[in-house]
Amino acid sequence: MSGSAGQSAAETIPAAADERVLAPSPLDGGSPWRDHTRPAAERVADLLGRMTLAEKIAQLYSVWVGVRADGDAVVPHQHELAPSSYEWPDVIRDGLGQFTRPFGTAPTDPLEGARALERLQADVTTNSRHGIPAVVHEECLNGFMTWGATVYPTPLAWGASFDPDLVEEMAYRVGAHMWRLGIHQGLAPVLDVTRDARWGRTEETIGEDPYLVGTVGTAYVRGLERSGVIATLKHFAGYSGSRGARNFGPVSAGPRELADVYLPPFEMALREGGARSVMHSYAEIDGVPAAASVELLTTLLRDTWGFEGTVVADYFGVSFLEMLHHIADNRGSAAGLALAAGVDVELPSIRCFGEPLVEAIQRGEVPESLIDRAVTRVLLQKVELGLLDPDWAPIPVLAGEADPVVDLDPPADRALARRIAEESVVLLANDGALPLRAGARVALVGPQSDTADAMLGCYTFPRHVASQFPEYPDGVPVPTLLTALREADLTVTHEAGCGVDTDDRSGFAAAVAAARDADVIVAALGDRSALFGMGTSGEGCDAANLALPGVQGELLEELLATGKPVVLVLLTGRPYALGAYADRLAATVQAFFPGEEGGPAVARVLTGDVSPSGRLPVSVPRTPDSTATYLAPELGHLSDVSSVDPTPVYPFGHGLAYTSFEWSAEESERLDWPTDGSVSVSVTVRNTGERAGADVVQLYLHDAVAQVTRPVIRLIGYAKVALEAGQARQVTFTVPADLCSFVGLNGRRVVEPGDVELRLGASSVDIRHTVKARLTGALRTVDHRRALRPGVTVSP
Repeated sequence: MSGSAGQSAAETIPAAADERVLAPSPLDGGSPWRDHTRPAAERVADLLGRMTLAEKIAQLYSVWVGVRADGDAVVPHQHELAPSSYEWPDVIRDGLGQFTRPFGTAPTDPLEGARALERLQADVTTNSRHGIPAVVHEECLNGFMTWGATVYPTPLAWGASFDPDLVEEMAYRVGAHMWRLGIHQGLAPVLDVTRDARWGRTEETIGEDPYLVGTVGTAYVRGLERSGVIATLKHFAGYSGSRGARNFGPVSAGPRELADVYLPPFEMALREGGARSVMHSYAEIDGVPAAASVELLTTLLRDTWGFEGTVVADYFGVSFLEMLHHIADNRGSAAGLALAAGVDVELPSIRCFGEPLVEAIQRGEVPESLIDRAVTRVLLQKVELGLLDPDWAPIPVLAGEADPVVDLDPPADRALARRIAEESVVLLANDGALPLRAGARVALVGPQSDTADAMLGCYTFPRHVASQFPEYPDGVPVPTLLTALREADLTVTHEAGCGVDTDDRSGFAAAVAAARDADVIVAALGDRSALFGMGTSGEGCDAANLALPGVQGELLEELLATGKPVVLVLLTGRPYALGAYADRLAATVQAFFPGEEGGPAVARVLTGDVSPSGRLPVSVPRTPDSTATYLAPELGHLSDVSSVDPTPVYPFGHGLAYTSFEWSAEESERLDWPTDGSVSVSVTVRNTGERAGADVVQLYLHDAVAQVTRPVIRLIGYAKVALEAGQARQVTFTVPADLCSFVGLNGRRVVEPGDVELRLGASSVDIRHTVKARLTGALRTVDHRRALRPGVTVSP
């Protein structure tokens, strides 16, 4: 790589510090804290007793080496909040808690980056009195977010796949590359539940249902943790519920909504996934910012749930207590509030937890016991990672091979990225136009038809970082939809027609002319991801409504007016309103930023090489002003008491295939279901078509009458079932009564006696079989130790 406008992160690493004379230290290899055979708590207690206040505080912050000195590259005013240079080695003289994104800040050859990181760790261990290495963290939401690494589909696509096993395998591969390069912590997954798709970060969510988010997110956590890398759950909690879907906006969620919608994915990921870190949200709930919430970060997370890992700040979140929330009047005060709430590590750089915190302690405003509490948690995690062991090797790839080769996008990873992309494509409607017939004349039109950006979410390296370094070559190949379709047995003409979010209509005429000469029109429309208003989707790119951005809707109208069949392909980070077009389209295909192999994946669905099996993780609204999710009580649906119809044009869980499925189940009497027991329900799914395909059996709960209003239905189980033509398989769910629980009038989670229905469906509205049941026995109180999912068996 070469270029003059920017430097790689490796190039901006400070030169090795000159050796300096240190005072003799008793902390040699024979000290108790260095003895890996001793209990972790004993080692940490020994080390803690030897540390000065400055050395303790140094373990609670990070430095961001290589961050740009100008521009708003990550967040507004980033260049003001994060120093672009540090006084080296003074900044590490007392030690260091973490390094921020040494690979994910600028284009960096992975082997060069590994050697630079090795030098950084050597500086920390040789220029501080105790020689404690730093934890290294990176972003990894769509894969390891660094130059040259596989770019996987965005989390909304994970949800559309309804395939947690694939997501777990992806996360393991991502983590394995990170661990090999000396990275210890990944800032993923996002477990926020979509509540209003206008929110720019909808693309980062897994969907609008807590159970889907929980199961898929937990699979990601299992994979990342299995690789040895710490998974960081974010954003805790309620972040996606901001008023008006504005990023950073206040959240108007009551304790019941918080407990029943926002928290269950975090409970599952901690209990079943074993996540070792949690990142607080930027949001405030009822006037209390998450970063300063003792109730959230200590009472709930630690005292109730028993979490023993580390809580890290979302970037600059501690500073925002002073700058945005205005509950602190200076940096030291902000640090004290965050520490008291339960924040252990300030990310991404030193601002509040450094000298301002030291001064606040010296003034008696912050008790040193809070420092000891946080440092203990940090050091326990470093013991767990092996960083305090005498034989610790900073970069496994450099320690294990004389001439290492680092390929962050090997063929197996690209193949997995394509498979996830293929499984996540949702066929919303089809009048027979798809698959495209061999030899057809296709007019491929639209701003998403020939751009790699159409495949990439906001937290991918090309969109998040590399876009600031245009002089550097692409890290990975990202075939466009045009490139992929031209490799098929089709005659393809192409016109962009317009941009994603401009009002330029000058390309309409050429697009319509190409369309008139074709047998079928494929209109590729959608989003461009970016940060803070520089795109139509992504962090800080919130939407006023859910109309297609720019003049794309007008272009679609012009194409429909030709009278030729139009296949709409949406490459987006959120759902858009399709009620105005749905009945006039020949087919509609939805893909949520499907990653580096998204172009070929979508093309293979269009041509029939792949039978689509994705299902909607979010509802597709009928009108641009509709922002409802399917998780609404009775009055949240269409009724005579309001002129507004919130009914989606395509519901949660919907998706078609190129084959047909028939469901059958034995009729049953109403089941008696003890409030402390379980029941089983089964359905047989048969592929009645002529080709292989996969269906998704979805289990919903309907609670007829409850002491508080409840969603009409909510997902409590699902199974993706692959079937050859003519094959049948039986799906059985064994459902514990715990899954009927909700937060009742007294603020406790209860299983309430009464009538319920278990509904087996192909979507939230396409119910194929209903089992009536009556919960019997006493009202039962449950807690965080309740069962979180049903047992699922699928016959061979």
